[in-house]
Amino acid sequence: MYYVRYPLSFRQVEDILHERGIDICYETVRFWVDRFGSKFAKEIRKKRVGQHSNWQWHLDEVFVKINGKRFYLWRAVDHEGEVLECYVTRRRNKAAAKKFLIKAMRKHGSPKIITTDKLPSYSAAFREIGIVNKQLCGGRSNNRCENSHLPFRRRERAMQLFKTAATLQRFVSYHSQIYNHFNHERHLQNRQTYKQKRSAALIEWFQICAS
Repeated sequence: MYYVRYPLSFRQVEDILHERGIDICYETVRFWVDRFGSKFAKEIRKKRVGQHSNWQWHLDEVFVKINGKRFYLWRAVDHEGEVLECYVTRRRNKAAAKKFLIKAMRKHGSPKIITTDKLPSYSAAFREIGIVNKQLCGGRSNNRCENSHLPFRRRERAMQLFKTAATLQRFVSYHSQIYNHFNHERHLQNRQTYKQKRSAALIEWFQICAS
């Protein structure tokens, strides 16, 4: 939880656990994340099925450099900030946009509105799928997705970039689910409600770990 939820390195997590009387090597933390990260994310995904909103989605892509090469991380979030899907590709063309859209809609259904930037690949993909009437773009309408990139960027800096595309895809798959689990949009609710939701999230996390 420490490593995935916060922008920490393996060695920093090792130091935090040492302070709590747990003596391990940082490579043990790496092993735990690789072995259990996807399993915990899968359980969280099961529990959150149907909880996201299909009123409006926001789609965007960010540049990620891996060994000097440019990759694209496509992301879909709903209007409440829930990360729905992440997909890594080498290209940012119509085929990649279409594949990402189909993958997201197969898993999460079809939204009423899909907000994007003005990338032509989106328009071309929307025309092929037949959902042009659902696209909304322009102005600051996609700020929700732009802001949702920030936790990922903090993690990217802490990890000193990614080594392979497979590593990136694997990491974002469980990072997004664990982020969803602990993200309560604190600025939109009072202190008491936030504390209740935070406690409930921790209790559910410990239940997932115990199982």
